[in-house]
Amino acid sequence: MKFNSYDDLVNASHEAHKKWRLIPAPQRGEIIREFGNELRNQKSDLAKVITKEARKIVSEAEGEVQEAIDMCDFATGLSRQLYGLTMPSERPNHRLQELWQPLGVVGCITAFNFPMAVFAWNFCLASVCGNSIIWKPSPHATECADAIKKIWDKVAGDNKELVLILNGGNEEAIALCKDSNIPLISATGSTQMGKELAPLVSARLGRTLLELGGNNAAIICSTADLDLTVKGVTFSAAGTTGQRCTTLRRAFVHEDIYEEFMEKLHAHYATLKVGDPSDTASQLGPLISEKSFNDMQNVLASLKEKNVKIHGGQRLEVGDPDEFYVMPAIVEVNKVEDEMLSETFAPILYVKKFTELKDAIRMQNNVKQGLSSSIFTNDVRESELFLSSEGSDCGIANVNIGTSGAEIGGAFGGEKDTGGGRESGSDSWKAYMRRVTATVNYGSELPLAQGVEFDES
Repeated sequence: MKFNSYDDLVNASHEAHKKWRLIPAPQRGEIIREFGNELRNQKSDLAKVITKEARKIVSEAEGEVQEAIDMCDFATGLSRQLYGLTMPSERPNHRLQELWQPLGVVGCITAFNFPMAVFAWNFCLASVCGNSIIWKPSPHATECADAIKKIWDKVAGDNKELVLILNGGNEEAIALCKDSNIPLISATGSTQMGKELAPLVSARLGRTLLELGGNNAAIICSTADLDLTVKGVTFSAAGTTGQRCTTLRRAFVHEDIYEEFMEKLHAHYATLKVGDPSDTASQLGPLISEKSFNDMQNVLASLKEKNVKIHGGQRLEVGDPDEFYVMPAIVEVNKVEDEMLSETFAPILYVKKFTELKDAIRMQNNVKQGLSSSIFTNDVRESELFLSSEGSDCGIANVNIGTSGAEIGGAFGGEKDTGGGRESGSDSWKAYMRRVTATVNYGSELPLAQGVEFDES
């Protein structure tokens, strides 16, 4: 559907919201259920679009579509659980009630690496809550957005304009953020992007839901099951060619098991199959762009100048010469290098020894990002310390699994420069609604709060 201007698109989204909000939430949930069923029917075809455009391997692409399907199921159930509270009043014959109402139009800005799932996290919750969505996908994933839109239009009936796509780049993202007619901007991307867009929204006192960069760490203790650990570390560090916000960037390994761990890790990395992502045998596809490749190489070059030990990281001659396939890099460091403090969106894993667990936790937390973290241990005291207020400062803290692979049932997001937003499960739906506190007087008198007297003289 074409609109003559940006304003026409926004107006159409508002009109869609006004109509949609009148539909009871369970009925909205039923339409989302039908959307999920159609995603199921076209799962394989949708995954092929992801692989073709975002260059994710087949299993990851199919897993992403399944995540969108699961979000539809989750939101369908949620449509009957948009609970508010009833609270006691201090005045006789009164009660207090908490109500949740839709915000209106939600602006949703998504990244290339999860071109369908992140949209689903936002749309499924926002829609059952009664909102419409203007979706600005990554310029690297417009075909993915069109494929999802086509399926929505098939099941939406008179509600096709509940999802409208705004293609473009920075200019379009800025327009959404400056628009006072859009009460919530949900943005997924780099920390730098968030720092540029958030002030535009706050200047008009709008809301933001930010899911930004991560610089995720794993702590590997002396009691860890090393076979399990190496599997978790390899997937988290190398999966999606290091292009996840939850990718493992830093590993702190206890000195007693360091050598054994590194031997197993190198052996596992040696088995990784880098190749055309449409080939089901491939475990890693290419980086998304030449810029991503150059960013990776610049960091590795900086480390080489410091005589840091680097394994891998080179470009591989695989398939299309215009694509950038790489061998994931393992970087052994003796101290925390400056390069470790920033997120490079590529498969670079820094590995450092530690002696005391509290020192490892301190190093893990001593970055500006706070998305995902994990500990590998068989000692309950170590895992509980990690999960305590003295432990991980991240929004996600895992025990005996890697930093990647979050489930939709839990709220997804992180602290500090990760943005503080929460998407997907738990009570994340509240971000898409406004809270109303209602006082109901069911008596025949009007007692005033705090015993105030204000009667006629």
